[in-house]
Amino acid sequence: MSGIPQREFGKSGVKLAALGLGGHHLGDAESYSTAERIVHAAVDGGVMFFDNCWEYHNGRSEDWMGRALKGRRDKVFLMTKVCTHGRDKALAMKMLDQSLRRLQTDHLDLWQLHGISFDNDPDLAFKTGGGYEALLEAKKQGKIRFIGFTGHKDPKLHLAMLQRGQFDALQMPLNPFDSHFHSFEKAVLPEAAKRRVAVLGMKPMSGSGDPVKKNILTAEELLRYAMSLPGVTLTISGMEKLEYLQGNLKVAQSFTPMTAEELEATRKKAAPAAADGRFELYKTSIKYDNPEARKAHGFPEDDQSKETKEKLEAAKGKEEGK
Repeated sequence: MSGIPQREFGKSGVKLAALGLGGHHLGDAESYSTAERIVHAAVDGGVMFFDNCWEYHNGRSEDWMGRALKGRRDKVFLMTKVCTHGRDKALAMKMLDQSLRRLQTDHLDLWQLHGISFDNDPDLAFKTGGGYEALLEAKKQGKIRFIGFTGHKDPKLHLAMLQRGQFDALQMPLNPFDSHFHSFEKAVLPEAAKRRVAVLGMKPMSGSGDPVKKNILTAEELLRYAMSLPGVTLTISGMEKLEYLQGNLKVAQSFTPMTAEELEATRKKAAPAAADGRFELYKTSIKYDNPEARKAHGFPEDDQSKETKEKLEAAKGKEEGK
């Protein structure tokens, strides 16, 4: 039996393993067969929480995850995100139906508003006929069990969302660099604990693994730090290679929480490189903005984003095939 510790999912009574699998990176796997092996090994290793999003890799991440989970759906807690980015409830419900088809399921365990990133996003989420109403409607219809929201730009936006809605979960970046720069750990974690909202940590290795590649901290230190923060339900890690999953499972299955002294020592190791946000570009640049979000707000797309490149390649292939 897996040794991954299980924790309460907010006040729901549900318990989940403390390591989750990220959907965006799953779509980065070299092939569907690799993605399938990762999903199967994750389930067998005790991972219960599976993250995804309607817009990841223009639907490929959901499609691959749905195919790979066939016959295993009842063993996992499945989440995806809706990408209206301020657009209306009707579009959100269409996206939900698309996600359910791709994921080959009749319900989600958690549906979240994706990417609360811009100053007016809370207002747009709670407008009449907006995204929050879609969450409530889908829950009423029995298509989802729990509701939440995500974001990685600004902790003030998370606090604004918590003040205006009743959520079961929220998702945010948690790593030792965050503790020094526009910190979700310091601003949002205590408020979520007070409200008994499940906290889903993401980007434990800064989204790209750069701190590991540059020998600032090891992958084990980063994952243990994120999993050890008081009040965190689970930590979602991107694992597009089987070796990454195996390394994370080794940490999770033999997990020993960092002491308060170890947490502080890890923060100090991160501090010299943390102050300018170089390892948290999702807070300071457009690098991690999904094209759907920018399009919905009338902003130009980042032509370096994977989704944009994939759309252009698909369009080019279609044109050449005429």
